[in-house]
Amino acid sequence: MLREHIQRRDALGLEVQDVMKAGKLVSDELVNQLVETRIQEPDCRNGFILDGYPRTVNQAKVLRRMTEQYGIDPSVVHLVVDHERLVSRLSGRRQCPVCGTLYSLFTNPPKNPGVCDLDGTPLVTREDDRESVIRERLAQYEEATRPVLDYFRGAGVATLEVEGAGAPPDAIAQGICAQLGYCGRVISN
Repeated sequence: MLREHIQRRDALGLEVQDVMKAGKLVSDELVNQLVETRIQEPDCRNGFILDGYPRTVNQAKVLRRMTEQYGIDPSVVHLVVDHERLVSRLSGRRQCPVCGTLYSLFTNPPKNPGVCDLDGTPLVTREDDRESVIRERLAQYEEATRPVLDYFRGAGVATLEVEGAGAPPDAIAQGICAQLGYCGRVISN
C-alpha cells in the first residue's frame, strides 16, 4: 500500500518515501489507519491477507481490535527464512521502472541481462532492495516484529510456522492453505 502511494507521488507517498528508503519503519498510527481503511473495501468482505503488517506489538493490538470489531477470526502465518538467504534474494531483485515487472537475478532473470523482457527498459534496483537497507530492516524485525508472534500466541490467535525457503512459492502457498484448512479456516482459490 505504501509503495502505491509513493508511485502516485501523493502527499502520503512523499511523506513516507524517505523513511522507507532509509530502511526505517513508517509510524504505527499511519500504517494502522491505512490498513483499517483498506480492509473496509468491498473486496475484503470475505477475508484478506496482510503481508508485512503488523510489524510491532502496538500494530498487532490495533489489528486484533479491528478483527474483533469486524467479526474476523484471524490466523497468523510466520514464514521462517534464514536472514542471509533473504539478503541474497532481496538484493537480487530488479524491477522495470515502466511496467513494474519484478525479476530475480537468481530465480527469474530477464532474458537479456539488465533489460525488461516486456518493454526493453533498463531494470533498476529499488532503494529498499539495497543490501544495507535490507540488513537494517532485518535488525528492526528482530527488535520490533518478533514480539508480535509472542503477542498473537498469547492472545490465542492461530499461529502457524511455515518453512519459507527451499520450495517454490506455489508449494509454500499450498502448504499454508493446507495448514489453514487444518485449523478450521475456509480456503478458496
